[in-house]
Amino acid sequence: MEIFRRLGISGHVRDTTFRRDYGLSMVYCTTIAGHFLGRIPYPSLQDEQPIEESPETKWRCSQIFLNPMLEERVKAEPLIDIRYLTTLESFEDLGTHVDVTVSVEDGTRETVRTQFLIGCDGAGSRVRRQLGIGMTGRDQIDQSVAIFFKSAALARDHEKGDADRYYFIDENGWWGNISAMDGYELWRLTVPGTAETAPDIVANARSWVRRALGTDDLPFEIISSLPWRRTELTADSFGRGRVFLAGDSAHTMSPTGGLGMNTGMGDVNNLGWKLAAVLKGWGGPALLNSYEVERRPIAVRNSGASTHNYNQLKSVLDCSGILDETPEGDAVRARVGSAIVSATETEWETKGIHLGYRYEGSPILSPDGTEPDSDDFRWYKPSARPGHRAPHAWISGGPRDGLSTLDLFGDGFVLLKLGETAPDDEPLAKAARRRNLPYRTVALTDPHIAALYELPLVLVRPDGHVAWRGHALPETPDKLLDIVSGGA
Repeated sequence: MEIFRRLGISGHVRDTTFRRDYGLSMVYCTTIAGHFLGRIPYPSLQDEQPIEESPETKWRCSQIFLNPMLEERVKAEPLIDIRYLTTLESFEDLGTHVDVTVSVEDGTRETVRTQFLIGCDGAGSRVRRQLGIGMTGRDQIDQSVAIFFKSAALARDHEKGDADRYYFIDENGWWGNISAMDGYELWRLTVPGTAETAPDIVANARSWVRRALGTDDLPFEIISSLPWRRTELTADSFGRGRVFLAGDSAHTMSPTGGLGMNTGMGDVNNLGWKLAAVLKGWGGPALLNSYEVERRPIAVRNSGASTHNYNQLKSVLDCSGILDETPEGDAVRARVGSAIVSATETEWETKGIHLGYRYEGSPILSPDGTEPDSDDFRWYKPSARPGHRAPHAWISGGPRDGLSTLDLFGDGFVLLKLGETAPDDEPLAKAARRRNLPYRTVALTDPHIAALYELPLVLVRPDGHVAWRGHALPETPDKLLDIVSGGA
């Protein structure tokens, strides 16, 4: 949502009206009609409260709704050419450009000449395969099945209450979950299996939904039933020459935690400004090389966290007797419910993953000698250390009153001059003008912001990450700009 905010579309996503606003709790039970085991309570979108560390709140928006929103905005951009029903056949990186051969439905082929090619073509990426780039990790955690179905009754005619997700547990432990797509009538049942069992799950989708509901009193209609492979893989390289990988073509992860799309958005947030810099002439050779250095460790981190979340779902092993209608069964249900709520809470409390990622060892950062805090998946501590996401704070007073510090970033480099006595930045501004590097200065005297950023001068990149900070300008400003622009 912070990336969408920078692009000017977070309000568009947020203002989209769903047919029904609903509570987003996590509910654990034997079936919808069966025993309640536990709940992790979360409010509806309308009741979601802002957090201190961001100008945005988390937002629940299924891809089936988000994609059309993004498509609508892309169509409004005159410089973007969308081609439907078009297949990439091959490409050739010729050093100065890339020739891309595509075909359409009738088999007609065309060669498109482009400065760069970015393969956002999914886990089976043809771009990655033509580059000969392998993937490292776990290529089959399980073979799951996604069963989409409609049921307005599931939104109202039971006693488990609203939820973003209902988890089902029997004597063998967790075996599946239903996720709300719109909170009204669209749902997805996920059933983990194996390559051997998945075909049978697909063929008997109706019986699996009925098993999850635990009653014949909730009518439903099957829409589709499709198998998919749960993996934890990261590409060994994020590109070669003028060809790059982003999103699922560069990394795959279990959806437990919802980190896949967010990680892909982070990729293009990082790569986009670097490509623009090179095309405009002020970005040097190290700029594009830094993309893999910065983003690949984040992909490894996030895919590992996703697998951890999945394993936590399966960590409550002894569920024998959970269906017994006896005092002993009550005791089992209380124990299992407490255990699985505790084990899976990390999937939903991930502020550290979303806001705390940082780029270590990047060739386009100027370190300040400080050590990083621990990279905690749950907890986030704001930091303006080079490589970190620049911290959010609300600006009070002056022409920027009511803006977030994050609203200052996105258009070139921004030098924050913090406090009443911040040094003059004219030498750095002159150096930026000589090389046509987009640069501007923002002076903020709010002592709270100065304390948050710690040092009086902080240079922030177009993607909102800190590139450098100091008590005074370096003696050779050109050297600093050489680093942060990739050696132009």
